[in-house]
Amino acid sequence: MTRTDASDTADLRAEADSVLARLVGDPGGTARLREDQWRAIEALVADKRRALVVQRTGWGKSAVYFVATSLLRAQGSGPTVIVSPLLALMRNQVEAAARAGIRARTINSSNHEDWDSVQAEVAAGEVDVLLVSPERLNNPDFRDNVLPALSAATGLLVVDEAHCISDWGHDFRPDYRRLRTMLAELPPGVPVLATTATANSRVTADVAEQLGTGAGTDALVLRGPLDRESLSLSVLQLPDAATRLGWLADHLHELPGSGIIYTLTVAAAEEVTAYLRQCGHTVASYTGRTENADRVQAEEDLLANRVKALVATSALGMGFDKPDLGFVVHLGSPSSPIAYYQQVGRAGRGVEHAEVLLLPGKEDEAIWKYFASVSFPPEDLVRRTLDTLAGSPKPLSLPALEPMVDLRRTRLEAMLKVLDVDGAVHRTKGGWVSTGQPWVYDAERYAWVAGQRTAEQQAMREYAATAGCRMEFLRRQLDDEQAAPCGRCDNCAGSRFDGKVSDAALDAARGELGRPGVEVEPRKMWPSGLPAVGVDLKGRIPEGEVAFRGRGLGRLSDIGWGNRLRPMLAAQAPDGPVPDDVFQAVVTVLTDWAKGPGGWARGDQNAPPRPVGVVVVPSHRRPQLVRSLGARVAEVGRMPFLGSLEYAAEAGGAPLPQANSAQRVRSLHRALTVPPELAEALTSAGGPVLLVDDSSDTGWTLAVAARLLRRAGAEGVFPLVLAVQG
Repeated sequence: MTRTDASDTADLRAEADSVLARLVGDPGGTARLREDQWRAIEALVADKRRALVVQRTGWGKSAVYFVATSLLRAQGSGPTVIVSPLLALMRNQVEAAARAGIRARTINSSNHEDWDSVQAEVAAGEVDVLLVSPERLNNPDFRDNVLPALSAATGLLVVDEAHCISDWGHDFRPDYRRLRTMLAELPPGVPVLATTATANSRVTADVAEQLGTGAGTDALVLRGPLDRESLSLSVLQLPDAATRLGWLADHLHELPGSGIIYTLTVAAAEEVTAYLRQCGHTVASYTGRTENADRVQAEEDLLANRVKALVATSALGMGFDKPDLGFVVHLGSPSSPIAYYQQVGRAGRGVEHAEVLLLPGKEDEAIWKYFASVSFPPEDLVRRTLDTLAGSPKPLSLPALEPMVDLRRTRLEAMLKVLDVDGAVHRTKGGWVSTGQPWVYDAERYAWVAGQRTAEQQAMREYAATAGCRMEFLRRQLDDEQAAPCGRCDNCAGSRFDGKVSDAALDAARGELGRPGVEVEPRKMWPSGLPAVGVDLKGRIPEGEVAFRGRGLGRLSDIGWGNRLRPMLAAQAPDGPVPDDVFQAVVTVLTDWAKGPGGWARGDQNAPPRPVGVVVVPSHRRPQLVRSLGARVAEVGRMPFLGSLEYAAEAGGAPLPQANSAQRVRSLHRALTVPPELAEALTSAGGPVLLVDDSSDTGWTLAVAARLLRRAGAEGVFPLVLAVQG
């Protein structure tokens, strides 16, 4: 290096440290970049290289791209484009950028009305950082009208949470693979930065390859140690869900500061929130069902320490940044150690000590199985989709394509995004079209990914049971070559928590979890595309054919009645009469239902008529369970058991396929019938009926059955099921 080169480098480093000081709010200007932060910035700004940074949560990856942005903009470069996965992350980053005098704007699904003004500001040079959600990259309007000009003007491309690119990883998102197109369209010499905290060696190599930062491209790969010195990891084994809830109620106030309690399901998050509030704790729920405005409010309340904890699903994950977060508790074990490491990394970023506690449950594995990531569809379904698109004279939307290929919409959309990146299909304004390009089904890769999910679940079992250092275990799962005992976890330094639970907390938890009853919302609209599969039904279900709002004993995804119902309704479970404890809980549900809103025993003029009989849905898998439940409900309700719907002879004896909505309704429409003796009983009964089944997943069985019963003479249908799935 010449003297001039050395001087230029020193000046650039000084300016970089000055930007960092503004970014972190250090008026004294004493903040200094870490050596690897500076190496990444130098590669991007001085050498215009591509870099992949794999560093632990809290290391300061965002500082790299904000400092680099400031320096590149000072050199006259165009704006930085950050591809960012979550709105929460975008909000945090816009605020962080403002502290450093960096003007940041966003384009995402929640601010479509601002797109034109944001694009105008970018064109006028008034924006330093544009944050874009990965889904925008394949939106036809954005891809065709905005992305080309944006790619041409970009001064730095940043791919945040870059592990989402790799389908070898736990959090693969097909939209991220569209980045290949953007990378190919970048002008020569535009630097690219990819960042992540959760990537093992295989994911790192895959991301590097897909981003063009692999071997032979003169790229910089910075992979640091993943230890988090502030985190103290612990596992507490407790006998059941009620004990775990009671423990939380007794000990939540002892945990430092404010934090996050993660649950595996939405239902569990809502249960835990209700129980902890009942016990006097200030907590809020944060799930995929939470409205966006309520999410923002919950985040602000936690940031300001107005709540002790958010009780959250994985919806609160990447991007939430609270430096003084004092604890993360998992009520139930995630299915992946990499996902677990990512979530616990929310804690302890700006404090010396934070507690991380896992409370595993016996139901965890059943929930893993229930919510298992759906693998890439089998080849015959993929080929059917490609053939359907190839044979269509016009683009097909998801609602139009769904009934033709027998895949649920979310799985169909994910598959199409992969096929799009692979060049086999293309998304246009009118929907999806076939490109006619040859495509190879990579069965070996898809099988490996499915096997990786199984291996990750086994690793989580081993994490909970290990007698060794827990942080070392997690670091080795991420292929951290510097992994060593931490000296802080419960196995290294001794347990900091005991399993004592007060009688009062335990009784309250049992009462909360043992409370039966959930609502079953009736279907009110037929799925799109039924005429295309030979069923002449569409639009709104007529009022005279729709079911009343029903009831279920519990959700399969909750930690109360779900724990009792999951093994009983498992595919391999033996059939048999309804157990007494389950039936007694059903009686409680019926009693509360009859007396509550929408019930028939309220005594006012708006109450619906009382049911006059019981009808059951025929079951291939559990006929004894369903019929015994219906008969006992009729007996306890002092009304006749009217009989059962039947499957048509041509439907055969096999269970109906669990297909997408249109295919499910098509199968039910052809298979379910009202036998003559049941039709006669309905006419004679002269009133509404209770319709009994073991479970409700999509709600279409109840909807089709209700339509048949209403058309056969029932004056109303009240669905009653043991379990609501989801």
